[in-house]
Amino acid sequence: MPELPEVQALVDFLAGRMVGQVVTDVELGSIAVLKTYAPPPDALVGSPVDGVARHGKFVDVDVDGTHLVFHLARAGWLRWYDEVPATRVRPGKSPIALRVRLDDGSGFDLTEAGTKKGLAAYVVTDPAAVPGIASLGPDPLAEQFDEEAFASLLAGRRTQVKGVLRDQSVLAGVGNAYSDEVLHAARLSPFALAASLTPEQVGELYRALRTTLEAAVLAASGKPAAELKDAKRAGMNVHGRTGEPCPVCGDSVHEVAFADSSLQYCPTCQTGGKPLADRRTSRFLK
Repeated sequence: MPELPEVQALVDFLAGRMVGQVVTDVELGSIAVLKTYAPPPDALVGSPVDGVARHGKFVDVDVDGTHLVFHLARAGWLRWYDEVPATRVRPGKSPIALRVRLDDGSGFDLTEAGTKKGLAAYVVTDPAAVPGIASLGPDPLAEQFDEEAFASLLAGRRTQVKGVLRDQSVLAGVGNAYSDEVLHAARLSPFALAASLTPEQVGELYRALRTTLEAAVLAASGKPAAELKDAKRAGMNVHGRTGEPCPVCGDSVHEVAFADSSLQYCPTCQTGGKPLADRRTSRFLK
């Protein structure tokens, strides 16, 4: 799943290619991907792209005041074309859920692999009308998001810090992969309770959050959309690296698997050398 750094790189990539171009066509390959009915997708046709922005993990393409907003979810992605294929999208016949054509011949497809569909697109006059955007917490890279603001988000939360970092209503843009990376950098157990963290641990976690995301944004910057997934994997220290040596201490990276996801961590760096039980009912580590 693309998270804040990849979505920001994707936004920058699209802005450099779309701003000033006119939308000439919007084709739907999946009716289910479109979560709104008014304005219709045709409302985008004939108007110029004024800007591209990010809201958490949402991409917002501003087409003369009408916004095409999309969320790539777990298996969605964007395929850019300098020259869009002339063939029309056939609904239900390919992984293409939505295609946008521009007046210089370029454009993109939104695609989704697998049977579990989560890709979502919205056509709105105000991005805040998208429920997922309206409920977003603060952006962790916003200039005004300081350590005090972060501490206030954690205060009193008797939930695991891993879940707090991933909760989009608490913090916008961080998902499963970067929450693993942030916690590893902060030397914290993913099952530590947010409310139990000392002020020193909160400060360390805040610095790890900012530096990890800033480094990932920098690493993704300037890369074409097709390279962002591989760049994300290459930058991970623990996430997706079960059984590999921790780059900090050399211990083997461990995993806790759940029904539809997993987390990775280093026991030596994060849990005092104690492996976490690999089942959903694991006890929280203090």
